[in-house]
Amino acid sequence: MFAAGRLNLVFRRRTQEAPANPPQVVAKPGGKGRPTPKRRDAEKRRRQPITAPANRREAYRRMREKQAAERAKIREGMARGDERYLLKRDKGPVRRLARDYVDARRTVGSYLMYTMLVIVLLSLVPTVWARLLVLLAPPLLLAVVLVEGLWLSMRVKKLAAERFPDEDRRGVGLYAAMRAMQIRRLRIPAPQVNIGDKV
Repeated sequence: MFAAGRLNLVFRRRTQEAPANPPQVVAKPGGKGRPTPKRRDAEKRRRQPITAPANRREAYRRMREKQAAERAKIREGMARGDERYLLKRDKGPVRRLARDYVDARRTVGSYLMYTMLVIVLLSLVPTVWARLLVLLAPPLLLAVVLVEGLWLSMRVKKLAAERFPDEDRRGVGLYAAMRAMQIRRLRIPAPQVNIGDKV
């Protein structure tokens, strides 16, 4: 049998008594002298507070700035030929091959607009030779551009079939021919090769 006092001692809730002299944290010489902050506290301090727009005009201005930044980012990506920003018609290794093949050459089609402008200016000259040139030059120039486009189309399709037999090559010939008719510095995506480079 347990004594009543002993029984009370066994089932009594024990409380930890605070030590008379608790250990004190002593900063190391040369240390920062303060505890290292927790990661979540440091991240909270790093975050910039998100302030709501004051009115509808301010919200609209912010939205326009964000959209303008996104458009600029997309334009830069397209100019670099980054696949993430290209249109569907420009994506894939076959289309890149077609672009590089065309961009590595001087094409008559790329000077078509300049030549047409010269022809328009010549039409203002009141001479027989100028009028004859204005009459004959456009159809002759268009025929040359057409033949050049057909030749480029066949070459690109043959090259694409050799290098990428398992890729979709539909429309790549027309794609190459249409790019050859564009002014070089206005082509999108921008040329990634120099004229004369081997593709």
